[in-house]
Amino acid sequence: MNFIILDLEATCWQGNAMGRQQEIIEIGAYRINGFGDWIDQFQSFVKPIQHPRLSTYCKDLTGITQAQINQARTFNIIFEMFEVWLEEYDEPYLLCTWGAKDMPFIFADCERHDLDYSFLPKAIDLKYQYAQIHQLGKEVGLAKALEYNAIEFEGNRHRAIDDAYNTSRLFLAYLDLWQY
Repeated sequence: MNFIILDLEATCWQGNAMGRQQEIIEIGAYRINGFGDWIDQFQSFVKPIQHPRLSTYCKDLTGITQAQINQARTFNIIFEMFEVWLEEYDEPYLLCTWGAKDMPFIFADCERHDLDYSFLPKAIDLKYQYAQIHQLGKEVGLAKALEYNAIEFEGNRHRAIDDAYNTSRLFLAYLDLWQY
């Protein structure tokens, strides 16, 4: 069994700009096997179709530039590349995310682009499980969970590939405790 530690970034606005639908702008993922070995990674920027111009807030938050988005391909192309990457090793895999928001973003963008996502397995929410493992009264963010485990964040916060990397490091610290 392989574990796919997935993180996404999406369009965003100051105050969340009511009425605007968010679209994925970056996919980051790491593949880890059941022995805790790092196998592979996937990263791609995604050009949104409804709001292709990033807000200043979004650029400041993520560090993703407009030039990176302008050069990116749209979700339908990137998602097909991601699907090929997921299936590349011909082994069963489990999707793991930090929080419950990433999969609905994928489903929404798939529906927006009329893409089939039925091949995706159910994802486990590591953020929820981390709170259960530690019997916390509420879920904590990735940065706080890393801090609790004396793991220093590497890279840039709110970049999908860096958040996926750091989530992978935390995932490995509890490899035998996750429920799936």
